[in-house]
Formats: sequence, C-alpha cells, structure tokens
Amino acid sequence: MDQVPGSPQEPRDARGDDGLPGCFRHPDRPTGIRCTRCDKPICPECMISASVGFQCPDCVRGGSGTGRAPQAAAPRTIAGGAITADPRLVTKVLLGLNVALFLAVMATGGALSPLVNHLDLIGLAAEPGSYRLVGVAEGEWYRLLTAMFLHQQIAHIAFNMLSLWWLGPPLEAALGRARFLALYLLAGLGGSALSFLLAAQNQPSLGASGAIFGLLGATAVLMRRLRYDMKPVLILLGLNLVFTFLWPNIAWQAHVGGLVVGAAVAFGMVHAPRDRRTLVHLGTCAVMLLAIVAVVWVRTLQLTG
Repeated sequence: MDQVPGSPQEPRDARGDDGLPGCFRHPDRPTGIRCTRCDKPICPECMISASVGFQCPDCVRGGSGTGRAPQAAAPRTIAGGAITADPRLVTKVLLGLNVALFLAVMATGGALSPLVNHLDLIGLAAEPGSYRLVGVAEGEWYRLLTAMFLHQQIAHIAFNMLSLWWLGPPLEAALGRARFLALYLLAGLGGSALSFLLAAQNQPSLGASGAIFGLLGATAVLMRRLRYDMKPVLILLGLNLVFTFLWPNIAWQAHVGGLVVGAAVAFGMVHAPRDRRTLVHLGTCAVMLLAIVAVVWVRTLQLTG
C-alpha cells in the first residue's frame, strides 16, 4: 500500500521546495533525517544521538513506558536499505568494471579484439573461420551479462559512464547498495533479453545502455515517490528515447527492455509496505528475473527448435 503524507505510516505533511519532509516539531525546516524508532522526520535541533543514528525527543522521553531510552534500530533509506558512509561505492565498482574491460579490449585489438567476439551479445551466428554456431541460443547465456560491461568505442563508453556517474549515486543512496546492484543488473539483463528476443539472430550488441536506461526509469519512479518535480527527468527520458529510435546503429530493444525492467524493480522497492519490504523486494526481483529467463528460453526454442 502506498504511503500518503499525513497517514500513520508517514506522519508528516509539510515539505520544502526540495521535496524533503518538514521536521515533526518544526514543519518549516525540511530534513532528510528520521527518528530511528518512530521514523518521524527530525531537524538538527531535535536530533538526540542514540547508540545507532538519532532519535526524536518524544521517543527518548517516553522510552515506550519503560523509563529508559529504547533500543534504536539502524537508520534506513526510503527503500529500507542501510545508510552508508559512501553512497557511491557500488557505482564506482560498476564504473571500474566497465572501464577495465574497455581497456582490455583496446589493448587486445580494439574492434578486432577476440574479447568482443566472445563477450558480446549475439543470438546465433557462425563463428568466423569455422562452421561452429555460437551465441546465447547455443547455451552461452553468459553473453547476456558480459555484453552489459563491454564497449569498443570511446564515445560509447564515455556517454554511458557519465550517465552512470550522474544517475547512480542518488539511486544508490536512496535504495541501498544491494538493492541498487540488483536494479542495475536486472535492468541490464532485461535489455539483453529483449535484444535477444527481437533483434536479428546474427546481430551483435554490446554496451551498458540497457542498464543506464533502467537507472533512468528508476530515477523517474523515485522522484515521483518523493514528489519531486518530474519535468527534468521526463524531458531527459524523452530526449533519450528520441535518440534511441532516430540515431542509426542503436539497439533500441536494449534501451526499452532496460527501461521497463528498471522502472518495475524500482516501483516495487520504493512502494513496498514497510512491514513487508524484504518480501516485496525479493518477490519483485524474482518476478523480473523469471520473466527474463522466460524470454530467453522462448527465443532459444525459436532459434534451435
């Protein structure tokens, strides 16, 4: 069930221009900090240090009727993830993996690198110089994943990595590391799966664009959940979709697949009821993964049946 400002699940109604809720005692003061016991928004004046995080004066004073301060739970993000000191860690690791593989490709021949032939996304094709068929349909499912980290042009990786650096940290901070990583990987796999289903069987594809579009869809979902101004992200999304369908040699299937999966996973994560977050998050990710597997299985039967 969605949480509505002013409801028992989210007891606040004042929000600043930046979309943050107002302190429960000082509604004119937007804050991103919440009491670790009752989850009410609290400003710096109302924060009282606890063993972990901060508590509001009411919880410290009341002590749940026991005459002592309650045991504070670890502070959580809007999706229930743990708040970390470095909300960019997973983003940095993903960026590093993409750059490392790009440098390996450049060092082994660039577009002619054997790494490209072994790691890009291809449905079914004859291996150069032989009659052996290669591709996802022949059981090389790993290509669905490795293609997400593979680039062979400077402009391609530069655009994708700038987008990852711009979109990744806010989502990682809002969702938590594990949830953000699951979102990224599922969005990328969703893009690969739709490319495998709809593109020509011998059409190679590579790049992190599917995952990036998943982050873009997730950003739109998160901004709507926080009641931010949607115009900037909708304009950005619209421009990217225009380029997707008008620019030559772009795998639009990967972009659309990543966008749909990323938005769906993010919706399940930020709208899950607080008391059933883990169950809903796992269920959402499992459903998306099963859908991806089903798409790949159906296409494999089409190509090999």
